[in-house]
Amino acid sequence: MLNRRKNLITLILSIIYSTCIIIGYSFMLTNSFKWIDKHLFINIVLYIILVSIIYIILNKIFTILDNKKTNIIKFNKIKKLKLYNRFNKRTFLFSLIFMIICWLPYIISFYPAILSPDPSFQIRQYFGIPNKYSDYSIMIDPNITITNHHPVIHTLLLGTCVKIGTIINNVNIGLFLYSLIQTIILSSTLAYTIKFLKDNNINNNYLILMLLIYSFVPVFPFYSMSAVKDVIFGSFIILYIISLYKMIKKDDIKFKNIIKVVFLLILIILFRNNGIHTIILSFPLLLFMRKKLKYKLKILTIFIFIIVFNFSYNSMILPYFKITPTSIREKLSIPFQQTARYVKEHNEDITKEEKEIIDKILEYDTLADRYKPEIADPVKNKYNKYATDEDLKEYFNVWFQELKKYPKSYFEATINNTYGYYYPLKTNWYIYCKFDKRITENGFNYHYNSLKTSRTILSSFGLIFPYIPLLNIFVNIGFNVWLLIFMFCYLFYKKKYKELIYLSPSFVLVLVCIASPVNTYFRYALPYVFALMLNFGLFMKEGVLNEE
Repeated sequence: MLNRRKNLITLILSIIYSTCIIIGYSFMLTNSFKWIDKHLFINIVLYIILVSIIYIILNKIFTILDNKKTNIIKFNKIKKLKLYNRFNKRTFLFSLIFMIICWLPYIISFYPAILSPDPSFQIRQYFGIPNKYSDYSIMIDPNITITNHHPVIHTLLLGTCVKIGTIINNVNIGLFLYSLIQTIILSSTLAYTIKFLKDNNINNNYLILMLLIYSFVPVFPFYSMSAVKDVIFGSFIILYIISLYKMIKKDDIKFKNIIKVVFLLILIILFRNNGIHTIILSFPLLLFMRKKLKYKLKILTIFIFIIVFNFSYNSMILPYFKITPTSIREKLSIPFQQTARYVKEHNEDITKEEKEIIDKILEYDTLADRYKPEIADPVKNKYNKYATDEDLKEYFNVWFQELKKYPKSYFEATINNTYGYYYPLKTNWYIYCKFDKRITENGFNYHYNSLKTSRTILSSFGLIFPYIPLLNIFVNIGFNVWLLIFMFCYLFYKKKYKELIYLSPSFVLVLVCIASPVNTYFRYALPYVFALMLNFGLFMKEGVLNEE
């Protein structure tokens, strides 16, 4: 019976992986199903071969895990070193210090901070300088340029640090203050994951591997110095996964732990607008893990409180301070891309009335030219902020009618804008390292130091890292999703149903990426990529080592 279950699950998994490979390859070549259609017979044969090979490999891996033959990581010589003893005795502190020492070349070379476009616009918002995000919305108060397009709390944190810099007449010090705060949050969180897994009896060999990855894989130091909202949010997601795991394992939740969980959930909401979606689609799963009414009531109370807080924050607190909410266009990347592709491919089938309805929303005349298969921003940036609810209703009526005519165009538009999130051979939009001039144009004296050669070397290493065989798996977005699916399927096969919950935040964030405007954007995937080593460590403990 167990073998039958294993065979069925590994077959389903091999079908999923093979489908991703064939479709992903076709879209990487042609931005469509054309390669599959053109070589249909070859692709059918190739698909069968892929399914068969992957099935055999997965079946073998499941068998190895069943037999607990997992101790393939060995650092026996390291055990003789004094450093190992210090790591063993003071795991958190040692990991934190070791990590920061390894990150120092990045911290020094990219002092005071790496600014990409988004944080630069956030600084403009904080200082009341006109910016594109203010232009995209109908402002509650034209004098308040901060919007909730970027989380207000992050804009205030970043802006306040820069403000401190302007007060002492040194913007760089203000920006470095932000980098220091973010670096401490990220490094402390990563060090805590190592300590947490050690406390849960995970083998030291794996913990050392985690520390080496955190210390030397360049995304970690690069993003510690990149002033984007996703880094702090990603740290909170890691802590959230740990909190879920703890609640799975406990029959009761003490009051002090409830306070900690509530505080963490509030931070997740405040530091990312889609944070509430992560909570809604993962936290309630805890209700099904315990039969005790007392436990369920505590979980339900926490959840209701968070929902009320989120509603109050967005509907009462932000409007009270005249902060404009994010534009509805941010939620419509998928349908807007579908419409744009439809217009580009089937313009002759669109009636004059349909064109007028689309024009009220997306500026029809330039829509086909603005369509970029892997990024929705050029399309949605022309969204008419004055569009009424009736205009949107008419648009979606047209959208639905066109879906019925050419569903393939809609399907291709969505896959084209998302396939890199589940196709491991796609790599794009990886790290930030270039100097952004947006705030210098507004009089802020932000500049890098004189260590240009060092920045060039580190940037080159960071940019080529995704293409280094084997090592690149740690930052490969598609591979990370594949590994998440693998862990889910193996835990399901082992009937570890409640343990699936700690994986749920990462899966929700994958869905958020699929609904996002950009294909294979590492910043969007950062929270679940950074949580990979924690997730896998817990998977090994629960799925492989901890048999009931």
